[in-house]
Amino acid sequence: MSVEIIAEHINPLLGRKDAKLIVHHEGSGTPDRLAIRKIASDHFKTQQDKVYVRSIRTRTGGSSAICQVEIYGDSKLADKNVPAYIKNRNLPKEQRVSRKKGAEEEKPAPAAPKPAAPEKKAEPTKPAPAREAKPVPAKEPKPAPAETKTPAKPEAKPAAKPPAKPDTKPKA
Repeated sequence: MSVEIIAEHINPLLGRKDAKLIVHHEGSGTPDRLAIRKIASDHFKTQQDKVYVRSIRTRTGGSSAICQVEIYGDSKLADKNVPAYIKNRNLPKEQRVSRKKGAEEEKPAPAAPKPAAPEKKAEPTKPAPAREAKPVPAKEPKPAPAETKTPAKPEAKPAAKPPAKPDTKPKA
């Protein structure tokens, strides 16, 4: 595999170098992120933990991949600026954290079914002690509203088409 650098940009604000590479891979499939990460770290003479592959694109049937790579000067800056999903993609498959596995590990084991609670016997309720308060006036029930039916609308027939307008253009 050979590497060709298309563009290289130094970003001092984020403390990194952005590079766009073409990796030629004649006769083999598109290289994975780990291989491109190793190639880029060898080319830029830096450690692999400071190099992150953002994207890899290969045209269908093509033998070269266009890659976007970020090379950080300090691994602490890389930890701060690189999103977690990009860090996860740049790890070997055995070390990656999948969303499904993470969700399963976080869920506690299903709780054992609770034993049926003994039924409580209904105890007679004691009346509340009388309070000295104003007597509450009794509410009178409202009479039910009389049912009113809306008259059914007769089905309207579609209106007949208006007669066609005569041609107003003069004949020549």
